Amino acid sequence: MCGSLLRRLIGGARRDSALPLLRLGQGPYCHDVYPEDIGMQSATQTPARIGLGFLVREPADVYHAKAKDFLSAHALNEFRRCPLLYRKKEMGLVPERDTAAYLVGRAAHTLILEGRQRYEREYAIGGPINPKTSQPFGSQTKAFAEWAERQGRPVLSDTQAATVEQMAAAVHDHLFACELFAEGVAEGVARCEYAGHRCQARIDWINPVENRGIVDLKTADELDSFEMAIRAFGYLHQVAFYRALVTEASGHVLPVHIVAVEKREPFRCGMWQIAPKVLDQAQRECEEAMQDLKRCRETGNWFTRFETLRLIDRL
Repeated sequence: MCGSLLRRLIGGARRDSALPLLRLGQGPYCHDVYPEDIGMQSATQTPARIGLGFLVREPADVYHAKAKDFLSAHALNEFRRCPLLYRKKEMGLVPERDTAAYLVGRAAHTLILEGRQRYEREYAIGGPINPKTSQPFGSQTKAFAEWAERQGRPVLSDTQAATVEQMAAAVHDHLFACELFAEGVAEGVARCEYAGHRCQARIDWINPVENRGIVDLKTADELDSFEMAIRAFGYLHQVAFYRALVTEASGHVLPVHIVAVEKREPFRCGMWQIAPKVLDQAQRECEEAMQDLKRCRETGNWFTRFETLRLIDRL
């Protein structure tokens, strides 16, 4: 059911159909908007599809091992924020943080994008039982730590696993998100020369139907401020980088969507389509940063972006 409705809303409907894309106003002021009015495709046309043979399938650890040879969206965002921090991380002087929130986010990605079989293979769930209380040992106890080490893979507590299940259910139940993830390739790698750099991207999802395209899955504490987080955390530049690499590798300029799901009650899921003009601007800024990165390597001047005097001139 969600597929047919999404095709009407995203894929379009003919003007002679009983269902317009959008109905504005009431009574004599009612105005129907049909897909062709805004350049969308008719539902009677078979949507074009792109080949995904340009994507490389490889384990995450293999991909991350190549980070020293290829520029990624994450690394470029680090550079855009602070070239000096980027350089220190590149030299191994600043370790990457890993928190419980990151663990839950990675586990949710695995279950939502790659399915239950992969999820259960990559994560252990639960923990040892205290024989005195018949209850699980706490995640901060020595007994739990020793048990977790023996598993040889990341461990989710029962509470964390329940959170992951709730998040996956929220995405599955979202009318539009479930259609985006109905077909495609998860965690495909695009690798190519771009803007004078060897680049790579491990993309959450690519749907081969032309008006679906690139899908980036995010987890959030709450969705009410997520649009601010999209800008604050460089998500627009990240997906613009993805789109640019896919264009270089495949010759297709794909649409981009971001799906976000909350990590706590009520586990809301939302979906955003990023306007092409926004992606174009973010891509230009990425390319400017990539030129700055080349200059930093040539000069050895790894600045912080706070070297000059800044003025606060309004309240």
